[in-house]
Amino acid sequence: MPKKAAVALSGGLDSAVTAKLLMEEGFEVAGITAQMTRSLDSQQVLENAKRVADKLGIEHFSLDVTQEFNDKVIKYFKNAYNNGLTPNPCIMCNKFIKWGLLFDYAINELNSDYIATGHYAHIKNINGVYKLYPASDEKKDQLYFLFLLDQEKLSKTLFPLAGFKKDEVRQIAYKYDLPPKSSKESQDICFIKAPMTTKKYLNNVFSPKTGNFIEKKTGKILGRHEGFWQYTIGQRKGIGIAAPEALYVTGLEPVTNTVYVGYKDELYSDRLFLDNIYWNYPIEEENFPALVKIRYNMKAVEAEITKTESGIQVKFNEPVSAITKGQACVIYDKTDGHLLGGGFI
Repeated sequence: MPKKAAVALSGGLDSAVTAKLLMEEGFEVAGITAQMTRSLDSQQVLENAKRVADKLGIEHFSLDVTQEFNDKVIKYFKNAYNNGLTPNPCIMCNKFIKWGLLFDYAINELNSDYIATGHYAHIKNINGVYKLYPASDEKKDQLYFLFLLDQEKLSKTLFPLAGFKKDEVRQIAYKYDLPPKSSKESQDICFIKAPMTTKKYLNNVFSPKTGNFIEKKTGKILGRHEGFWQYTIGQRKGIGIAAPEALYVTGLEPVTNTVYVGYKDELYSDRLFLDNIYWNYPIEEENFPALVKIRYNMKAVEAEITKTESGIQVKFNEPVSAITKGQACVIYDKTDGHLLGGGFI
C-alpha cells in the first residue's frame, strides 16, 4: 500500500514540483493550502493551488487559518517592532501554521504518513535521530527558518527538493507543464505585498511619533525622526543626517522613542546571549565550537557555544556586525553543517 503524503501547496513553483516528484516516487499525494488572510491575495493563492492540484489530478483541501495566522504571526510581527525588536515572521509561520495547524490536519485528519513542502533542506535519519542538513542549492538553503522543528515533526516531513538546484526545479515544471512554471519568486513577508513596504505597513499600524536621533558615544541629538520602528540595527540608508562618515543605526529605545546612531566600527560585537534555546535533538556538551548565523543571508561564522545557568553564550571567533535583538541566532555543527538548534537574540 503506497505511503500518503500531504503537500503544502502554495500555488507556486516549488510546492507544485514537490507534489509531482512524490507522485513519481509512488506516493499517494493530496494537496493542502492554508488561507492565511481574508484578502484577494490569499484567495488567489487558493485558486492557484487548486489549479496545480487539478493539473496533477490530486485531491485538494483548504484550511482557514486566518485567526491563528493573525494571532501567531501578524501580531507577533507588530509587537516585535513595537518593542524595538526585528522579527522573523517566516519562522513563526513554520512553527504555528505549516508545522502546526497544517501538520496536524495532514497527519490527523487526512491520515497522511507525511507532510511535504517545497523547502530546500535535507532530512537524514542517523541512528534514529533526524537531522537537518543543507540543501544542494546553497543559494536556496532554508535551514535557518526551520530550527524550531522537533524530532516528531522531522520524522513525518519530506523535502523532495533537497537535492535539486532552483533551475532544475523550474525545468521539471516545464517538463510536466505545471501551471506556475514561469512564476516569479515569492516575497519574504507574505502579508506585505508590493508596492507596500515594511516601513509603509508599520506606519499604517503605528501613529507617527517624533523622536530623536542620538549619537550613542556622545549623547548629542543629531536630528529628528517620526518613529523608532522605522529603523533596524545596522541600517545606513534613510537616516538623513549629514556626518563626516556614514552613520548607522546602533540601537533603539522604544520607551523614549530614541534611535541611537554611530559609525560602522560601533556595530561590531564578539558575543551574544540567548535566554531560550531550541535544540533539534538533545545536545549533551556544555561547551563546543559551532557555526552560527544571526541573519538568513549571511555566511555562517565560527563561534564557541557555552551553556550557562541563565541560557546560552555565543562567542564569535571574529566580531560580527549588527547583532539585532529579535532576530534568530541559528547554530550549526562545525563538522558537517547540519542544524543543531537556535534561539532569538
